Parts: sequence; C-alpha cells; structure tokens
Amino acid sequence: MAVSKKAPAPRVLWKGAISFGLVHIPVALYSATTSQAIDFDWLDKRTMDPVGYKRINKKTGKEIARENIVKGIEYEDGEYVVLSDKEIADAYPKTTQTIEIESFVPANAIPFVYLERPYYVAPINRGAKVYALLRETLQRTGRIGMARVVIQTKQHLAALVPVGPGLVLNLLRWGADIRPWTDLPLPSEDAKKAGLREQEIKMAEQLVEDMSAEWDPADYKDEFKDEILRLVDRKVAAGQTETVTQPEPEEGQGAEGRGAKIIDLTELLQRSLRQGGGGKAAVTTNTRDKPRGKAHGKGAAKSTGSPARKRSTAAKAASTLRSAA
Repeated sequence: MAVSKKAPAPRVLWKGAISFGLVHIPVALYSATTSQAIDFDWLDKRTMDPVGYKRINKKTGKEIARENIVKGIEYEDGEYVVLSDKEIADAYPKTTQTIEIESFVPANAIPFVYLERPYYVAPINRGAKVYALLRETLQRTGRIGMARVVIQTKQHLAALVPVGPGLVLNLLRWGADIRPWTDLPLPSEDAKKAGLREQEIKMAEQLVEDMSAEWDPADYKDEFKDEILRLVDRKVAAGQTETVTQPEPEEGQGAEGRGAKIIDLTELLQRSLRQGGGGKAAVTTNTRDKPRGKAHGKGAAKSTGSPARKRSTAAKAASTLRSAA
C-alpha cells in the first residue's frame, strides 16, 4: 500500500460574484488542483525535531527580528527605494469581490503560455440558473470571458472558461510577463529556409499520426513520486522509521459574506440591453437589496479600455444571453 496523504475536501477560497452588464452571479472559488508532489520536511538528524526557516542578515549571518525588516526595491545596482507598509497597502487594488467581465473572446484566442492557475467556480445562494445560462451561452458561442479579479489584495487578469458541467476561472499572466521570441535562436518559420524537405515533413506527419491518441490524464504518472513512495513503503515494512512531534498548526478563521438577491434574469438582460451593456453604474444596481458583508466589497472594479468597444461588446453579449433565455 503506497504511503500518501489524503487530499483534503474542497473548501471555499473566495466568495464574490461574476458581473457583466446588470447580470450578477454569486459564486465561490475552489482550488482546481491539488499537489501530489513529494514534500521533504527538514529534520534535525540529532533529535528528529522539525527544522524551520529563520530571517537571516546575509552580511552578518545573524537572525533579524520581524520589526527590523523593511521592504525595498532595487532601482540600480546596490541602490534601493524603501517603502513603508502603509505605502504598499495604499497601492494595493481595492477588494471588490467581483469577477468583472470586460469582454468575450474566442475560446482558442489565448496561447497556453499565458495560463497560470485554474480555479473552479460554483454558484452559491440563488445563482444556479443564471450560472447555467452563462455556461450554456459560452459553450454555444465558443467564447470565454476576459475578466479582472482581486484575490488576496492582488489584481489578476483571468479567463472564465466553460468546462464540462461548470466554469473554470483561469488566472493569466500579464502580457508584460511573457518574454518575446526574438532573443531565442529559433529556425525560420519558412520550412524551406529551415532546411526541411517535403519528404521529411510527410514522414514526420505519418509518425505523429501513428502515435496519436485520445487525451487521458490517467495515462501519465509522476514516476519519481511513485518510486519514492515505493521506497517509503519498503522502509516502513522494515521498521526504518523515526518519530517526529510536529507543533500544533494554527487554524485560520474566515468570515462568510451574505449572498446577493437575484432578481428576474430576463429583466436584468433587458435592462442591460437598454443601458448599452456594462459599466460601473450598472454593476452597483444589479440587485434590489445591496449585499451586506465584507465578502461583497464596496463597489465594482474599475474597467479599462475603450468605452465604445465595451458598450458594443456588452450589448452583443447581452443580446446573446437574451436569446438563450
């Protein structure tokens, strides 16, 4: 029997709402991944006590107290600008608990290199119907929603993607974080200039065809992890184990916000069309009663880009949704 840790039950990581036009869908985010990698803990070989990390001054080698540590950004070699905690806090984007959809783009428009981290999105409170409508509409139109979302004080670009029975929020890397191809020694995109012959291309195509198969994630295993677990099993069976007393973990407490009331979906879509789509004012008038609780924030995230383009995009999206409704 392999030695492994049981994956914890899914827990809510974030609560808020998907917002576009006057449509407001209360949702919760769940992690879409779980780490199955081997986790090597540090232990003191003399006492088998857990070993933690310390804040060390790299010049003196001495441990530094937390209150003596400041944050700095190096702007030139050896030259830093020091920022206070308040200055950093003031620069953080305001938490709105809203997945603010700015536009809808073709599902195949985003290169894989931009994908960073997926989250499952599930409806909460009374958001199931409009959630299903958005999922169905995205599937039929072959579109995904481009959105901004603030998670733990950090603003992310994200793609809202219909996948099977649900929606997945894929956090994306910003364009400035993607390195260009220009600095790499790549062969020419022209096959002839790259020295390829037609016969070689056909043989390669045949090889790819012969090796083609349907995607099944169960066909691919982490061989290193499996070998380490087999080694652990053998050592356990041989009695080669050590007892380590771990300190008690601190349990965090999270506050749950109250859900927004959802008014008639057809009415929301019609109002979105009449007002020309989304916008800051639209987001703040999407329910009869203002949602209470920290989880819903004070307002919607600021949108960027061309207002005319947004009105056009939102109008098209609302028209599609009205047809679907």
